[in-house]
Amino acid sequence: QVQLVESGGGLVQAGGSLRLSCAASGRAFSGYNIHWFRQAPGKEREFVASITWSDSSTYYADSVKGRFTISRDNAKNTVYLQMNSLKPEDTAVYYCNVQVYWGQGTQVTVSS
Repeated sequence: QVQLVESGGGLVQAGGSLRLSCAASGRAFSGYNIHWFRQAPGKEREFVASITWSDSSTYYADSVKGRFTISRDNAKNTVYLQMNSLKPEDTAVYYCNVQVYWGQGTQVTVSS
């Protein structure tokens, strides 16, 4: 069993930055790829970014490439999503995912 808790969301103006965190408890992140997804009102949940366990390779949705950075600290069982140059279309609830486990999400709102 893995419990995931996201934090770091909030309200920011367009062009601003936020850093999201996803902390795991119950079982460590080690050995698993970690993913960030987001869901905007009225839209389906979509992939944002991933980081692998084996070599910390990273993958990004085209919409966030060059603006978002995913990283992990295995010692702290925490994954981060640094979001820069935020746009109103980044407004969504952001979720962390490991295998079948999901966090409760953290709201990110970007004002124009």
